[in-house]
Amino acid sequence: MDQAVKDIIVDQAEEEMARLRSEQQHRLQGRPQARASSSMPPAPSSDANVHSDQTSQIPDLVMEAETKVYKVKPFGLDASINLRELNPNDMDKLVSIKGLVIRTTPVIPDMKTAFFRCQVCNHAVNVPLDRGKIAEPTRCPRPVCESQNSMQIVHNRCEFSDKQIIKLQETPDNVPDGQTPHSVSLCAYEELVDVCKAGDRIEVTGVFRSNPVRVNPRQRTIKALFKTYVDCLHIQKVDKKRLGIDASTIEQELSEQVAGDVEETRKVSEEEEEKIKATATRGDVYELLSRSLAPSIYEMDDVKKGILLQLFGGTNKSFEKGGSPKYRGDINVLLCGDPSTSKSQLLSYVHRIAPRGVYTSGKGSSAVGLTAYVSRDPETRQVVLESGALVLSDGGVCCIDEFDKMSDATRSVLHEVMEQQTVSIAKAGIITTLNARTSILASANPIGSKYNPDLPVPQNIDLPPTLLSRFDLVYLILDRIDEQNDRRLARHLVGMYLEDTPDNGSNQEILPIEFLTSYISYARNKCQPRITQAASDELVQSYIEMRKLGEDVRAAERRITATTRQLESMIRLSEAHAKMRLSEEVTAYDVSEAVRLIKSALKQAATDARTGLIDMGLLTEGTSASERRRKQDLKKAVTDLLDEMTRHGGAARHSEVYRRI
Repeated sequence: MDQAVKDIIVDQAEEEMARLRSEQQHRLQGRPQARASSSMPPAPSSDANVHSDQTSQIPDLVMEAETKVYKVKPFGLDASINLRELNPNDMDKLVSIKGLVIRTTPVIPDMKTAFFRCQVCNHAVNVPLDRGKIAEPTRCPRPVCESQNSMQIVHNRCEFSDKQIIKLQETPDNVPDGQTPHSVSLCAYEELVDVCKAGDRIEVTGVFRSNPVRVNPRQRTIKALFKTYVDCLHIQKVDKKRLGIDASTIEQELSEQVAGDVEETRKVSEEEEEKIKATATRGDVYELLSRSLAPSIYEMDDVKKGILLQLFGGTNKSFEKGGSPKYRGDINVLLCGDPSTSKSQLLSYVHRIAPRGVYTSGKGSSAVGLTAYVSRDPETRQVVLESGALVLSDGGVCCIDEFDKMSDATRSVLHEVMEQQTVSIAKAGIITTLNARTSILASANPIGSKYNPDLPVPQNIDLPPTLLSRFDLVYLILDRIDEQNDRRLARHLVGMYLEDTPDNGSNQEILPIEFLTSYISYARNKCQPRITQAASDELVQSYIEMRKLGEDVRAAERRITATTRQLESMIRLSEAHAKMRLSEEVTAYDVSEAVRLIKSALKQAATDARTGLIDMGLLTEGTSASERRRKQDLKKAVTDLLDEMTRHGGAARHSEVYRRI
């Protein structure tokens, strides 16, 4: 295919040169006639030679076309084949497959041209490789020498090209029920090397090939079973229903390369950009975007707003003067609440649209499965490090379901990941630190699976304070019995199936998922908001107020107190809110919304200050149950005292009643 394209371009170059020559001849034929008819004296011969040289210079287009290298990269086939459907009929045919990259090898030098030298007369010859095989010359090609078996390969003079082997696995949504995912090897050459890394979802266009396998490397006998692989021609990493990769999460030197790469980032057309900017100027953009996130789930507006800000993310900062070189901008969210409050539904929705999302369960995960495990490469038989769930979701969102059912050993791994965003490993002679710059979205049930309103919040959430403080937002989702609310929810749920619209549960305006993901990707790549002085003052004031709530020693044990991590959480959330408005500055309004989200998530507005218990009466009636009980007890004590003092017909003096109470 490459040669066919080159031949066409050479033919076109020859036609263009023929046209230029004919035009030049016409000009030269017309010039003497024009000079003969004019009264000007003839020009000197030296000037005439210069002039004729300038006119006779025609660019050698054929030579230019033949010296250039042309490569054809076809993509966008009508139908893509599933990995498990590849069969011998597809051999040496162009196929398109989709999958998840689970491992990439280092760059391997692959020989293109072998250099042989004769040991007798030092005559050298270049031999091109054919399908990975070297046709070694048996005799010297020089007619004077023609020595038998005298040619020896010189490795330093051979030509090599880059090669990489990629292990591609079926995505979890394409695996049939009860089956394990299939995998296939890809061979990438030259500029396709290092285009993708472990954790990427890619679409590959290439040729399905097979290679014979020798029984013994020293013998020519081969096995009946051939080894298959896909020879890559094009790799694409764009999915319209997923968010684009966040360039600021990656290292600084790679971010420019990623932002300018056609395969990596989602390209936004001018029409889309105008539409995005028009949406950002709307007054209800916050409500509109949160409504469009998982529209089939009823209400839960504050939870959706928190997850929306998590998808936008804060700004990754590097301070030269600060002690730490890098501050994380990823937001971690924990959903803790009663069963059947659609926590897992939210997680699976976010997993579907996250750029590099990995979905895992607490009970089915081990510490090794989350970080990295050591295995032996079946081809090279060397010890290699396989990436776990947290490393695979680097630059994306890692969704962990049943967080409370995780073992303590597994949970302890998350301490380093959630703050330093790295995974340190020392096993099987491999000592390294892997990047795990991921946002964590976890869901958990309280102790006893149901929230106990008679216990304070920390005693209901069975998580150590060290881990709990690392979450920016801890949402308590309570299943409250309320007839009016239950009727609305039931009508909404039944109505979705009645009207056959289970994907869209709201009657209000909702953005399509493609536009929502392009809006978030555009905001993440284009906006890096900075904090203003007004926002800074508001942050300090809000943090002091949150700390004051834990002043009482007795109350401090019964509530989740604010730490400096909560201050950083407020900064990240306010940056994400500013990013959502496509604003370059963080204002006091963004900070107040971030503080409101943190308080509403923990139901601080509904928490009784004295007992630390959540009382929904504070939201509905304005007074807590314990306060109403105290008032009732005081009223009963006063009436009992008055009855006792006035039992014998005497009058009760005010000062006496006040003294006895």
